[in-house]
Amino acid sequence: MAMLAQSDQVVYSIENAKKDSRHSQIDIPETNLTSEQVLDILIKARVHLLINSPFFGNLATRLRFIDATNWCQTAATDGRNFYYNRNFVAALVSRSEGQVIFLVGHEVLHCVYSHMNPKWLGSRNKMLANIAQDFVINLDLDSANIGEKIDLVEICYDWKYRGKIWEEVYDELYEEIKENGGDPESGDSGGNETLDIHMDGTEGGEGDGEGDGEGDGSGGKGDGTDGPIKYTKEEMEAIASDVRDATIQAAKAAGAGNLPGGVKRLVDKMLNPQIDWRELLAMQIQSILKSNYNFMKPSRKGLDAGYWLPGMDNDQTIDIALAIDTSGSINDEMMRDFISEVYGIMSQYTDFRVHLWCFDTEVHNPVVITADTIQDFDNYELAGYGGTTFECNWEYMKDNDIEPKKFIMFTDGYPCRGWGDEFYCETLFIVHGGGYGEPPVAPFGITVPYTREEGAGEAKAA
Repeated sequence: MAMLAQSDQVVYSIENAKKDSRHSQIDIPETNLTSEQVLDILIKARVHLLINSPFFGNLATRLRFIDATNWCQTAATDGRNFYYNRNFVAALVSRSEGQVIFLVGHEVLHCVYSHMNPKWLGSRNKMLANIAQDFVINLDLDSANIGEKIDLVEICYDWKYRGKIWEEVYDELYEEIKENGGDPESGDSGGNETLDIHMDGTEGGEGDGEGDGEGDGSGGKGDGTDGPIKYTKEEMEAIASDVRDATIQAAKAAGAGNLPGGVKRLVDKMLNPQIDWRELLAMQIQSILKSNYNFMKPSRKGLDAGYWLPGMDNDQTIDIALAIDTSGSINDEMMRDFISEVYGIMSQYTDFRVHLWCFDTEVHNPVVITADTIQDFDNYELAGYGGTTFECNWEYMKDNDIEPKKFIMFTDGYPCRGWGDEFYCETLFIVHGGGYGEPPVAPFGITVPYTREEGAGEAKAA
């Protein structure tokens, strides 16, 4: 491997590993088992997963077991290696083999959800984000009947987070800590602890000299026994790509019915064709145009022969309704982005009628915009900012005899009750997710995620 500049090297130092482990002070007795015996325990757990839970088993076979007792208090993964403390594994198996299986499944899901990628963090507190991820993973494992829930140490587990993505869990934990007088930004975890060490490869430099060597033959620097193996940014990206491909193959082999809900959503996102919300919006409006045949405009073909054929009659009237969710998560920039896109699309047509309003628990500031008043798009003002009730949109349309050919809602996708009347009209949901990461998918109509990055949306028809 060529020599690398310091800024090009991605490492995770021993000091950070110890600092990030929430179980650094647990009292685990030193085991009498040999390293080979502990390794056999882990291999046996992996075989169990291969037989009983192929999705987890196939992905577990990709991970190389490394005895990292010198620096790792419980377990960790970088997407390629499974680091473990042999005393911790021995203590788990003394309780039950199922707890070791749970541990292996836990590391597998960190790989599947790409939690090693620092891009997921954003401006969030790293420690609290790690805790939120553990809540989601442990609930996934429990719902999929993977081993037995670990009780050797306290783990992040609460039924109230079932079905939620980790960003939602993070927000709830953050608010709970603040309400209880804590400061989540200064390291207050609300008493929660992660099961393992979460590695994200954000530390730069050549390391502290421990674990340095020629690598293991698969890229990286060091053998992992005295510190995490060091990878370049390019190698980390390659690992992430390999995990993604392996996840898709394992999911196909296992079948959708054998996957946790979070994994199903992730794999669906990977497999479905990508389409930008702007492109889909234009396509949906264009689809309203209908062409018919009319003898009032006869086809020129046949006139010379003395017979009449109906000609094409293009109906250029666009009749749509737009509703903007102002329950609190939409900002002015997003609103203007959406309105400007609709403005640009409608300016291509000479005859249209757009019913535009915003809503929270009721409809606010309804207007009708036509080709003659198209400039009203620029002057539209939001109102509302209360709770969220999607049904009020359909109630408003029915009460005012509005029957659009297409109803388009721009929303965060989190209604207090139902999504609306799926039988009233064709509906397109443009969902920005309210900052929670993966946006929800409506149970009917078409859903497309909102993003300000071109080509990053994904359309799904319910």
